Amino acid sequence: MTEEMELICFQVISAAGTAKSNYVAAIQSAKEGRFDEARTLIKDGDDMMIMAHEPHQKLLQWEAQGRTDILCVLLVHAEDQLMSCEVFRQVALEFIEIYEKGVVRQ
Repeated sequence: MTEEMELICFQVISAAGTAKSNYVAAIQSAKEGRFDEARTLIKDGDDMMIMAHEPHQKLLQWEAQGRTDILCVLLVHAEDQLMSCEVFRQVALEFIEIYEKGVVRQ
C-alpha cells in the first residue's frame, strides 16, 4: 500500500467516524427534545460524509484505471466505517422522527 493510499483510507475513517458521532449526538438531542439541534447535527454529519466520500471516490477511480489492486485490512476498515455510518444516519433520522412525534418517551 502506498503512503497516499494509506492517507486516503485514514481520511475516510476519520470523516466517517466524525459523521457517526454527529448522528449519535443527534439522537441524544432528539431524546432530550432539542429537535433543531438534532437536525443541525444530522446536517453536520452529512457534511462529514461528503468529506468521507470524496477520498473514497478517488480510490474507486484508481481502481477503474487499474492503478491499484491491493486489498488490505486498512482499506476494508475504511469501507466498513463508511458503510456503517450511512446505515447509522438512517437509524438516527428514524429516532429523531419517533422522538419528535412523541411515540417514545424517556
